[in-house]
This record gives sequence, structure tokens and C-alpha cells, in this order.
Amino acid sequence: MTYADAVRTAWAPLRPDEGIHGIVRYATLAANSHNTQPWRFTLSPASIVIAPDVSRRCPAVDPDDHHLYVSLGCAAENLTHAAAASGLRSTLRIEADAVVADLERATAQVSALFAAIPNRQSTRAAYDGRPVSNDLLRSLEQAGTGEGVAVLLVTDRQQMQRISDYVVEGNTMQMRDPKFMEELKAWMRFNEGEAVATMDGLFSGASGNPPLPRWLARPLLPFVFTERRENDKYRASIESSAGLAVFVAEHDDWAHWVEVGRACQRFALQATALGLKYAFVNQPVEIPSLRRQLAAYLGLGRRLPDIVVRFGAGPELPRSLRRPVAQVIA
Repeated sequence: MTYADAVRTAWAPLRPDEGIHGIVRYATLAANSHNTQPWRFTLSPASIVIAPDVSRRCPAVDPDDHHLYVSLGCAAENLTHAAAASGLRSTLRIEADAVVADLERATAQVSALFAAIPNRQSTRAAYDGRPVSNDLLRSLEQAGTGEGVAVLLVTDRQQMQRISDYVVEGNTMQMRDPKFMEELKAWMRFNEGEAVATMDGLFSGASGNPPLPRWLARPLLPFVFTERRENDKYRASIESSAGLAVFVAEHDDWAHWVEVGRACQRFALQATALGLKYAFVNQPVEIPSLRRQLAAYLGLGRRLPDIVVRFGAGPELPRSLRRPVAQVIA
């Protein structure tokens, strides 16, 4: 299978004949940390259970599984829209450490957010720097607000610059951490062949970088993937964005992280429906000391920031891949 074939298969529009497996496929098109796809689905006639796949944890960047549960929430949000379009009403609940979607027959509802699912991508490129209208900002804020979750939209350039400082500081600390770097390299896919072989991970083309054979890319990495180069890239990418969105939950526990994921995914789908792009700049929430500092800067009191993304108008990049449904069903 070629990379183009894999993209067409994974991101194809939902077909009625796919049934519940199509709903799961659409759930897997959600955003997730490092494209590790850390989920397992268990199917029954009346429910779908989304549980963490701990074999795909990222202990260096995500030691408390914060991003893992956010990823489950993103998948759960996609699932609700795909189920509705398939004539199934889904009611989500938390059970043990999993998300359970109870299903019942209903009139099919095809929403703009459902239509955006196969077009959404985390676009790690420079945007055009144009501001977003107040009407669009209100739509994004509404989509990104959830049960026990608020989203703070930051469009003031001085505030964006200050948050950019936290991103750069976090990136610097991570790139100086050998465990973080080894974990990141383990999920890198340097060319289309590697991406197709695993159907997961961080494909270089999806980040706007040229594909290279591993034997060449691996030794070159320390020379091109440098602290200064990456920090400059993050500063420029935030400067090119229309704004930043910071997702904040009322409590710092995994049930709320799931809700953050749902809110973040709705935000992403709404942005896509509005013709906008987005990308994660999560470094300040991945380091505990910086997470507290960012909370203080934003005046969050006892609450902590959970996810940080930038948004704006930008280009289309090659897509990341997803594992086949058969591989994610328990």
C-alpha cells in the first residue's frame, strides 16, 4: 500500500455500509498525542467503550497520562458526531478508566462538525497572520467550552508573545532532556514507507519537512533538529497565527481531561468548518513548573491550563495516518 492509498483509506468519507466500524474509524481520526493513537474500542450492540491503550503511553512527555485521556476525549467527541450521522444517539459516561458511549436509535443528524472530521488536521506550518473576526471567535469559543471546561482565546499580540516565551522555555527544557528526545525520536516517521509500515507516529511530511530515508535522517537529526532552530520556528509560528486558545478544566483529574479533549476536538472541528487551521503548542502544560507559571500569568487561580493551541488561516499539509479499525478493536 502506498502512502496516498493509506490516506485515502483512513480519511475516506463515512459510508453507510461501514456500520459501527465506520463510527470507530471516524473516532480514530481525532487529534491525539504524538499520533500514538492510545485507544482501544470494545463494541457491543448498545455501546462502544473507549479505553486507554497503555502500551502507547508517552511517559517522558506525559507522565501523568494527561494527554492520553485528552486523546480519548477527542476520539469520543468524533464518535458522537459520526454516530449521530449514522442514526444513533450517543450518551457518554465515565466507567472505571474508560469512556462509554451508550447508543440508541434516533433520526440521523449530519452536522457541520461531522462534515469537518475528514478535513481536520493539526497543521504545523506558518499561517498568514490575518486576524479572525469577532463572529468567528465567538463560534470558536462556544465550540471549545464544555462541561467543567473553559477556553481562553488570546488575540492580543503582547499576550501571545508572553505565552510564546513559555512555549520556547518549555521546548528548551524538553530538548535538553535525553528521555524526552528518545521518546520523540521513537515516534518519528521519516518517510512515507515508515509511516505506512506503522500507520502511526509523527510523519515528517505532515510537519512540512522533506521525507528522507532513516539511514540518512537519523544521523542528520542533531544538526537540523536543534534547540535554536525549533525555538525560532515556534516563535515564528505563533507570530503568524491569529490567536491562541488555552483550554482549562475545573479540576485536574482524568475525567476532566476527557472533557478537555472533547472541547478541544469540537474547537478543532469548528475551526475546520470555518476554513481555519490549528496546531498544538503544548510545551508549557507538559512541564509542571511552567504549567503553574502559565496558570498564574493567565489568572486561573487554582485551575491549571490543560491544552494550548494556535489557530489561523494556513496551508494544507500531507495527512498523518491511522491504524486500521481491526487493530484498535479489543
